[in-house]
Amino acid sequence: MARNPPSNNPPPFDPSEPSNPISYPLKTLEELESRTYFNSFHLPFNKASVKLPSNELPKRPRLLVCHDMAGGYLDDKWIQGGNNPDAYAIWHWYLIDVFVYFSHSLVTLPPPCWTNTAHKHGVKVLGTFIMEWDEGKLLANKLSSSTNSAQMYAERLSELAAALGFDGWLVNMEVSVDVRQIPNLKEFISHLTQSMHSLVPGSLVIWYDSVTMDGDLSWQDQLNEKNKPFFDISDGIFVNYTWRENYPKQSAEVAGDRKFDVYMGIDVFGRNTYGGGQWTTNLALDVIKKDNVSAAIFAPGWVYETKQLPDFQTAQNCWWALVERSWHVSQNYPLTLPFYSNFDQGHGYHLAVEGKKISETPWNNISSQSFQPFLEFSGESTGGHLKVVVDIKEPSYNGGGNLSFNGTLYDDFQFSARLFEGKLQLADSPVHFTYSVKSNGSSLLGLSLEFTSAIGEQKSVLVASSGDSLLTMTRFVRHFDNVIMPHRVTKLETESSWVIQESSIAMEGYMLTKIHAVCYMLRPEVHKSESQGKTMVFSPSEYHAVLGHLAIDSRTLNSDFPPSTSWLVDSNFIKWSSGAHGSRKLNIKLVWKSKDGKTHLFPKYYIYVKKQSSISIAEPNGSLQLVQEYLGVAEVEAFYVSDLVVPSGTSSVKFIIQVCSLDGAFQKLEESPSLDLDVQGL
Repeated sequence: MARNPPSNNPPPFDPSEPSNPISYPLKTLEELESRTYFNSFHLPFNKASVKLPSNELPKRPRLLVCHDMAGGYLDDKWIQGGNNPDAYAIWHWYLIDVFVYFSHSLVTLPPPCWTNTAHKHGVKVLGTFIMEWDEGKLLANKLSSSTNSAQMYAERLSELAAALGFDGWLVNMEVSVDVRQIPNLKEFISHLTQSMHSLVPGSLVIWYDSVTMDGDLSWQDQLNEKNKPFFDISDGIFVNYTWRENYPKQSAEVAGDRKFDVYMGIDVFGRNTYGGGQWTTNLALDVIKKDNVSAAIFAPGWVYETKQLPDFQTAQNCWWALVERSWHVSQNYPLTLPFYSNFDQGHGYHLAVEGKKISETPWNNISSQSFQPFLEFSGESTGGHLKVVVDIKEPSYNGGGNLSFNGTLYDDFQFSARLFEGKLQLADSPVHFTYSVKSNGSSLLGLSLEFTSAIGEQKSVLVASSGDSLLTMTRFVRHFDNVIMPHRVTKLETESSWVIQESSIAMEGYMLTKIHAVCYMLRPEVHKSESQGKTMVFSPSEYHAVLGHLAIDSRTLNSDFPPSTSWLVDSNFIKWSSGAHGSRKLNIKLVWKSKDGKTHLFPKYYIYVKKQSSISIAEPNGSLQLVQEYLGVAEVEAFYVSDLVVPSGTSSVKFIIQVCSLDGAFQKLEESPSLDLDVQGL
């Protein structure tokens, strides 16, 4: 990555020394046993900040996705983000129940970006404990040498998961084991499962189909008497992917009432996997779903690693569309209020706050993913349909992404695109919908909402765009049970011409189950057809609109932020070094916390810096013009500033921590907590 160029002779990595926060695995049992990770400078940055909305796994076939992407710890290891807008990411979380971060290191600790984003979408996250090859056999012998040893390593793993905020382990023992040590290996699995459940309610320990009860490394490709004892003392089994068509059914019979804890493996690279993987992964999914067990997709990064055409965004959407057609939706959102999405995928070419661009530097940070829409990918637009994609290049309202709607609308036609499928129970107070949109002169974008009562009665509501109220009502009243016009429309004075639409609706006792975008024209162009007499024929119209964000709350969005004086902002590490042309470079760790000691539910903080020159030129009004520079985003209450160039003649440096709330609002910069660093004379 551009931010971290390679060196011919890089110094050995010392996790105790301050540096750009990274995620990294543990490679030896000594590291695990000694708990050295808890002395790492990087530990507080590696803690996930997002909790799971629910600890319960559904009682149905589940989809586990095992991330095996070019060895792991690539762009995603940089906790505060990198500069690669083409970095790998997953955004089809609504199809997934469990996500495993996988590498071939002994103890694979999931980077917090994956845990934060998966948790936001209701998906559990597991690390990987793996032993393989000759070295792994030696490690397995040490782990299984005694009951005490087995229990100790299990407790160390549980402690790590609890400290970093992820949900358990995939245990992959791909080595043969002395049959006399099998009881101790079982003790390791049993103790790991019990200690994880104790420390992290709802956690999972999943055994990989490898070692048998005879100690042989022999993949069974099904659940049977040779591996069932490991299944019985854990939360599930990841069955090797070279199974035959009747194996899922046979495994379900062996599992009995735990059949959903059997995860039949599918290798997306297609290495002897049933159905061939790749673009026929759905063939295996169909068999697994028919036999009512769960599925484990291994290495979906195949799409990215093999550079599938025409581009990653399109290929990724096409591939996951195959999965959805076989497996359907696993997650629902919104579930609670407030609900907010800016459609950010965690990578892009710019960043914006409320319609104003704050950075034009390419970036990646999966933690920045917002709730991802349930887009139904249909390829290029045809006929009267529109192409709907997440656009990371179009100027954004917030973050670095938008939903773009482009194409042609024929006749008096409205196009609907699925955004979210929720289970949001509504109370007696009105629900407020706020969204940002920009479009050409005649293209309009509204929201179609579906509500379901306790007895199954359904009602549809159109949250219409601003325009001619009478015309809108007349046009849509026959399509919806109710049409709501916005009660407030705000046009922002920004280069991108964003329009903020605000509407409210009361639906006490109903559940909000579906949200669609509705695209239509203000006044469709019409002409009379001579061949059809007085019949009105509508002309095709070009349509373009961009949806910047969607916020839903039970109150009007007017976030109350703690005043800047309620925060303690400090630094516990400062280091200076020489730069070019008399400048200096500053490395500093910023930390902040609330003075009242309470943990506030703020999902992220934007970090800025202002540099005050000792020779400043005053503006005509007598004030000093200082421009803030965006540095990055933090999901924890700490941020490491690396190699900040401080020009010669700078008298002070001011760091600003801009607080962001759950409803997507940002605290004003002038009211945000900050730290002033006097650098003159240092």
